[in-house]
Amino acid sequence: MTLRRYLQLDVFADRPGAGNPLAVVLDAEGLDDASMQAIAKWTRLPETTFVFPPTQPGASYRIRMFSPRREVPFAGHPSVGTAHVVLEAGLATPVDGRLVQEGIAGLLPLSVDGEGVRRTIAIRTPRARVVEVANLNDVRLVAVLRNVQLGALPPALMDGGRRWWLAEFANEAALRDATPDWLAIGALAVTTDSMGLCAFARADAGRDYDLVVRAFVGAPAHFEDAASGAANATLAAWLKHNDALPGSDGRYVVSQGREVGHDARLQLRVDDEGEVWSGGHICNVVRGNIDWP
Repeated sequence: MTLRRYLQLDVFADRPGAGNPLAVVLDAEGLDDASMQAIAKWTRLPETTFVFPPTQPGASYRIRMFSPRREVPFAGHPSVGTAHVVLEAGLATPVDGRLVQEGIAGLLPLSVDGEGVRRTIAIRTPRARVVEVANLNDVRLVAVLRNVQLGALPPALMDGGRRWWLAEFANEAALRDATPDWLAIGALAVTTDSMGLCAFARADAGRDYDLVVRAFVGAPAHFEDAASGAANATLAAWLKHNDALPGSDGRYVVSQGREVGHDARLQLRVDDEGEVWSGGHICNVVRGNIDWP
């Protein structure tokens, strides 16, 4: 019998059920690639992460992350959630309020603010770049955006480690009421080697958030993401590129997941160097051990 510490979390949430679920396996030494993929398939969660001792100077810990189908080079909510678990397990201590995650995407810093249930963790995401800016007559987008009231910014394809098409909707109601055309989004993802469509809109006045985001994954499966740190970071880079960030200090809050039964809040920040930080609160839901040979 091989017992390893195992936790399930809700990320970008202040209560269970609101955010994006994540499984974390500590004490992962001895697990090979096939075993990690099998565990991720078994959990049936968007991602499962595995924590190892660091191998590079300056790193706080090493991470590998898997979806049920494949290993993932980088994703936001697994990074933020895993940092939370590492801190609670006493495996690392922030230095000047920072941890450093070692993974396929390299060494990535995370900021740690506060303690306990009010702790906020944010990861500095890989730099995103504009791949192309499209027009509304683009044949790849016509079916995806049919009958959609669009906002001021044109659709664009961005690459932040994962590629996302970004489209601004005219207002919050238009986005919340939208029904995705999954066949069209799937075709767009496959033909452009992208995740699919990340749609966003400015929030109505008086909300406790600044933007509404819906992330429609088109490949390899069709689903709406409950809360995507990486997609939101890519969007933040696009907004910065267009001098269109909400507010005036580079900080804003996103509401995501309500349309699929969640109610996540993501905290985005673009710093003075143009780096994007994506984070929020994390809730523990399950603590125990996993028995995996």
